[in-house]
Amino acid sequence: MPRLNINQLAIIVNGTLHGRGEGFIEQLETDSRNIQPGSAALFVAIRGDRHDGHDYLDDLLEGGLRYFLIEEVSPRLKTHPDASYILVENTLQALQQLASHIRTQLRMPVIAITGSNGKTVVKEWLATCLSQKGQVSRSPKSYNSQVGVPLSVWLLQADADWSILEAGISLPGEMEKLEKIIAPDLGIFTNIGPAHQENFASLEQKVIEKLKLFRHAKVLYCCLDHRYIHQEVSRQQLGCQMVTWSKESRNCYLYVREIKTKGNSTLLSISYDHKDEVFSLPFTDEASLENCLHILCFLLHQGFQSAEVQAGFDALVPVAMRLEQIDGQGNCTLINDSYNSDLHSLRIALDYLSTQKQHKKHSLILSDIRQSGTDINKLYAEVFNLTRRYALHQLIVVGPDIKNSGRMPDEARWFPTTGELLMNLRTIDLREQTLLIKGARDFGFEQIVSALAKKKHSTVLEINLEHLVHNLNYFRGLLQPETRIMVMVKALSYGSGSFEIANLLQHQKVDYLGVAYTDEGVELRRAGVSLPIMVMAPTEGSFAELIEYKLEPEIFSLEGLNSFVRLLSSGQSDQYPVHLKIDTGMHRLGFMPEEIGKLIRQLAATPAVRVKGIFSHLAVSDNPEEDEFTRNQIRLFREISDELTTALGYQPIRYILNSAGIERFPEAHLDMVRLGIGLHGISAVNGLLKPVSTLKTIISQIKKVPKTDTVGYNRHGILDRDSEIAILPVGYADGLNRKLGNRNGQVWYKDTLVPFIGDICMDLCMIDVTGLDAGIGDEVIIFGEQHTISQLALQVGTIPYEILTGISTRVKRIYLNT
Repeated sequence: MPRLNINQLAIIVNGTLHGRGEGFIEQLETDSRNIQPGSAALFVAIRGDRHDGHDYLDDLLEGGLRYFLIEEVSPRLKTHPDASYILVENTLQALQQLASHIRTQLRMPVIAITGSNGKTVVKEWLATCLSQKGQVSRSPKSYNSQVGVPLSVWLLQADADWSILEAGISLPGEMEKLEKIIAPDLGIFTNIGPAHQENFASLEQKVIEKLKLFRHAKVLYCCLDHRYIHQEVSRQQLGCQMVTWSKESRNCYLYVREIKTKGNSTLLSISYDHKDEVFSLPFTDEASLENCLHILCFLLHQGFQSAEVQAGFDALVPVAMRLEQIDGQGNCTLINDSYNSDLHSLRIALDYLSTQKQHKKHSLILSDIRQSGTDINKLYAEVFNLTRRYALHQLIVVGPDIKNSGRMPDEARWFPTTGELLMNLRTIDLREQTLLIKGARDFGFEQIVSALAKKKHSTVLEINLEHLVHNLNYFRGLLQPETRIMVMVKALSYGSGSFEIANLLQHQKVDYLGVAYTDEGVELRRAGVSLPIMVMAPTEGSFAELIEYKLEPEIFSLEGLNSFVRLLSSGQSDQYPVHLKIDTGMHRLGFMPEEIGKLIRQLAATPAVRVKGIFSHLAVSDNPEEDEFTRNQIRLFREISDELTTALGYQPIRYILNSAGIERFPEAHLDMVRLGIGLHGISAVNGLLKPVSTLKTIISQIKKVPKTDTVGYNRHGILDRDSEIAILPVGYADGLNRKLGNRNGQVWYKDTLVPFIGDICMDLCMIDVTGLDAGIGDEVIIFGEQHTISQLALQVGTIPYEILTGISTRVKRIYLNT
């Protein structure tokens, strides 16, 4: 990672330097939310379709930032005595130009990865395998875009033995720009599929565009079985050497002779370079096997020995296991990143820690950093310079290198081994704080997580925060820039967790949150959520607390309005924000059309409230057969809200659309929309949403049951063959619907849909795993990406809402941020 004088940087990007004009840049940022006060960061103000970084210049100045790369200057920035700013015509082009310059200074081999799927997984796993022999520097997260790639290049370590970058495109013409920045020596093309296909005429065109990344590479690794890739590689006549693998043809470098599943692992028999080998992979699913085969082909061709390759595979863990967030003992929150440790991932994890507002105190447990290849004095100087930026409450460090570096801060508490720390955990007060647990895999920090986690059973609900943000951005992309967005986080945010989701949404700068009851809003306020919060069903008895915590009530009746005004008048409050609910046909809560005249007169008689919003609720927005009814609701809402606005003399926020309405009725987006179930991956039009929640458990026991016997209560589990029955530790007390029993529902196990057998019990259920070589401890998916929550809901004749909100609080929530 470079450290550039701002004068030098201005010359590189062909910009003009203004202001104070001195200082060194150590960090690049395009997201104002990631900048820590007092950091030596340069904020690059990018203009996008729905945002403009220039809108945040004054806020960043107020927060202490002093370095900016901009296209236009704000009056406050222009006159600030301590600020330095570089003016350019196009900040994105300037950022890419800076990255290209930095790339020319790198001397290690640069590996580029592209494809429709698997880029990030292959990058992370390849880095793990390469680190068995040297230092690896790689792009963070999924930084593969026109902005992400330049930021990744800035973060690369110049003294690494290998660098790995991933590249993704969504439009023709983008890859040429990325190729100039990355200039890869070696390349991996994972696969080709329909992702971002809407901007390409065909899969062939998309392959051609992606192959432009490798036009100056030395070697390209890919699968011979992907017809479009192999076909276009042959046509394009790339100058690089082609190294391929295949499960279908022996006319390749690496041929897969046999794939055999054994429990939770796979034995892979291959032939390459006149040799036969067998490797064990810690995965059984097809996607992971393909990802591993790309890596295997690369490593063997690059001269790795079989034992080195196997050692790398043994160290692999699912990428989704990064940054788990779980409840800890003593009302603490644990962020589990106990599977790898390097400077880049530490920075990402600390950034994520800083977004957590549920506790005022943030602490870190950190191990020695492995395979860094950097002098330990220099490495830990960087590490602890980084940790100082985050105002940590406690810093606990483990390992001899940290101690021997001489750089350990005085306030840090040191332990030589993980075992020593575990023996002394009771002497450390970790209550009421958010704790990042960050360690290299060989330190076994998962033992610390296990010791500190709340003791709940082995059924868990995983919430993928990256997918949630993807879904939020999908809906944002359907809106006009001026249309605001309220996200519903009622009922534990549809079962996913209240403040965990609310914190993320606050970081993503949504405009409003919505809850059902006052106590839900109070909990969010106590967790540090400062966004405006609307309460949809407040009771009169909760009005005082609602006002104390600055929550905004839905007013749906004249009686409710009068009660709220009386309380405000007794407290001398004035112009308190409220939201008026109009009944346009749902016939639940809300003012009927004939009550609007009385409502207007009542509002005119009191200065105690100010109407912040006017809204209604659609009854059948997801049903095309009822579109006439929906349009009548929208028409009536427009008429009533216009009448109210005229009478008030000012413009409240108007909103009527829910998730399905956002997708299906763009003409009615109005001033704000209300996003609920869509955030969790449920689309009314098969939109490009990603599943957020995965309910998973494990097999507790396996029994061989003859066909003459039955399974479960009431002997309802009738068998038609001698069977193997697996018992799962999940039942209706966890939210598993009893209607799923007796083969009415299925789970996902070993890439197969497996039926429930017998009645669903309170704490247990049974599935038929005959012929599947089942093992105790094997993972079983109740619903997730392969077997969706919508499919599960159809099996019992309900809706995804009921499934999600019915998951019991005794099921541990784990938050994944990959």
